[in-house]
Amino acid sequence: MTVVAIAPVAIAGCGGHARTAAPSPRQVARAFTGSPPALVSLHAQANELLEGGPAAFQARLAALRGNPVVVNEWASWCPPCRFEFPAYQRAAVVYGRKVAFVGLDAKEARAAAVAFLRRFPVTYPSYSDPSGSIAAAIHAYSAYPQTFYFDRRGTMVYDKAGPYASASALERDIRHYLLATG
Repeated sequence: MTVVAIAPVAIAGCGGHARTAAPSPRQVARAFTGSPPALVSLHAQANELLEGGPAAFQARLAALRGNPVVVNEWASWCPPCRFEFPAYQRAAVVYGRKVAFVGLDAKEARAAAVAFLRRFPVTYPSYSDPSGSIAAAIHAYSAYPQTFYFDRRGTMVYDKAGPYASASALERDIRHYLLATG
């Protein structure tokens, strides 16, 4: 897993100029100690850009049943996506033992996505979706970024279009839509 040193979340307006909020390897290890097996498997693919299209993505969601899931559709070319990415870096560590996080890289070349993930590493994998077929399978529309919340049964319970203004706003939705009922 590629992880960079801690840096505070610092976001400079809507221009998409964000600084990484990636945790240290020690913080990640401490935060994920005791994770359930399905989440351990997910964490083992941290920061990877996975192929496989809708079938692979749906198989991953099925494997994560029993755990709440946050899916973040993003693209490196999208300023609001870049703006909110540090919030996901933080939330994925804070809630990564209870909630599965999965990225969905939308409509861009693999090289651009890989370069972006090097700059903003996350503790979960992203699926490459250059044609938009995965997004279509989960009924995403052309709003970037977009976040989908799936409950423990695999049912989508919330769909948020647009960026999160802060890590606390993202964490508030995680608690409300995924953890409020246990």
